[in-house]
Amino acid sequence: QVQLVESGGGLVQAGDSLRLSCAASGRSGRTFNNIVLGWFRQAPGKERDFVARIWYDGTTYYADSVKGRFTISRDNVVNTVNLQMNSLKTEDTAIYYCAAGIVDSSVAYRYNYWGQGTQVTVSS
Repeated sequence: QVQLVESGGGLVQAGDSLRLSCAASGRSGRTFNNIVLGWFRQAPGKERDFVARIWYDGTTYYADSVKGRFTISRDNVVNTVNLQMNSLKTEDTAIYYCAAGIVDSSVAYRYNYWGQGTQVTVSS
């Protein structure tokens, strides 16, 4: 089992920045070096959409809607993944979920483990 706990959400104004963090934990001795870590988001009444993911070697992928504004990073020593969000827009408002999986994918159902989510609200 892998447990994921997000933090860092909140209410900000358009143009502001916010940093989300996700702490991963699992069985004693388990490493996360061969796991892909991703961020998804879900706005009210919409599907859960891919935001960004990062492979164990640091390779990153982003949704077109956040490219150039968001940066995903991971620390394999302390098992965390972060999402730095700059130039936030009102359409970025959603619940953001951290996810972990063994398949390098942008599709939600490919991820095996999910955090509880953290709310990000961007006001105009």
